[in-house]
Amino acid sequence: MNIIITGTPGVGKTTLAKLLAKKLKMKVFNEKNFALKNRIGSFNEDNELEIPIKVFEKKANLFLKKNDRIIFEGHTLCEMKLKVDKIVLITIHPEILELRLESRNYKVEKIMDNVFCEGIDYCKKKVFKNYPRNKVIEIGSRQHVKETFSDVLKSLGNVNAWGQFGFRRKKAKEMV
Repeated sequence: MNIIITGTPGVGKTTLAKLLAKKLKMKVFNEKNFALKNRIGSFNEDNELEIPIKVFEKKANLFLKKNDRIIFEGHTLCEMKLKVDKIVLITIHPEILELRLESRNYKVEKIMDNVFCEGIDYCKKKVFKNYPRNKVIEIGSRQHVKETFSDVLKSLGNVNAWGQFGFRRKKAKEMV
């Protein structure tokens, strides 16, 4: 089973991906690191990596075809059509997102761009455009990442994914 975790920057994608990977014995690949390793994209004048979606999509799908038990995480993954089993979309209230990004010392323009995107459900719209609804798990980011993690594990259990991960359904409560 391969999974995508996507959402606006600051919602908790990286933290959640690491927790899930550890619990489910999977490997995590960050979109930016994958792009850099595969020489996809270029840096703009703000020193941000701009990733050409179709090129990334092609390389990532080739990688996924050859590998299993992968978690891809990143905010532009909502704009692609990757061949995965589940897509975890993390959303958050825009005001909480703003506080998180401020605490990370993001530039004001970047904060406003990301808060705007979250406010108009940009990632959500893209995910539902690119993936079948039955593959999408939409989770609202909580104050504590353990609660978000618990929500994702429960959602995976509700769609009968435990057998694919090697867990028995009756042990789901023990894992949370």
